[in-house]
Amino acid sequence: MELVGKNTVVTGAANGIGKAVAQEFHKQGARVVLADRDKNLLDELATELNTQRPNSALAFACDLSTEQANADLVAASKKFLGFVDLFHANAGVAMGTDLTSSEREWNTSFDINVHAHRWAVKYLIDDWLAAGHGYFVSTASAAGLLTAIGSAPYSLTKHAALSFAEWLSITYGNRGLRVSCLCPQGVNTNMLRRSDEATSPDNGNVVRASGAVLEPEQVAKIVADSVRNETFLILPHPEVAQFVAKKATEHERWLAGMRKLQLRTLGV
Repeated sequence: MELVGKNTVVTGAANGIGKAVAQEFHKQGARVVLADRDKNLLDELATELNTQRPNSALAFACDLSTEQANADLVAASKKFLGFVDLFHANAGVAMGTDLTSSEREWNTSFDINVHAHRWAVKYLIDDWLAAGHGYFVSTASAAGLLTAIGSAPYSLTKHAALSFAEWLSITYGNRGLRVSCLCPQGVNTNMLRRSDEATSPDNGNVVRASGAVLEPEQVAKIVADSVRNETFLILPHPEVAQFVAKKATEHERWLAGMRKLQLRTLGV
């Protein structure tokens, strides 16, 4: 899929990976609807993109933790773009730790990291199937393929996001729907920086201990290339594939290794 002339939507577009992806899509000739909670940052980005190419970007501030907000986003996107060629469900949250985490943390994690993906597709799928083409991209995490040490809500929801993307590809792939799932490790975003603040310096940081930290712009270019090639699994950190292979073939050894990593980085 070439992005030039395409109509796209990117959630979580105010900063981080979402902002970089929106800028990269736009750079490659796409029109973009930008969705996030921070209206001021969205408006700044929309102004920047519309200055480069008039009427090419729309800011839509919303909280995607409800079905209605997702329905409203899709409706606004269709009004601005017409047909939505590609929807990138990138918005995500990282909250909660273990079984003591609050119900609010669990519910918010599932609403943003999983249900928002489902709700968006619910309001797009009929158009895509009728046209015989469409593209859904989701941002999960390497945690969706492996496991997030230190956060059960994050780990569970990212596994679910990946599973939903796989189900979409299997169910609708023969009817023209293309699906990609982005599963990075460390990326230099607000989410990672908040994780740094929550982790004591002497224990380090689990994500940083797992591999290189990439810039959002690096990830965005990989996403655009993967969309062009219609690649399902997007792995900005190639070593993740090796970890997944070890998990599949040497599960006990992989679990032991993850326990060692947890002890080394979190001290538990």
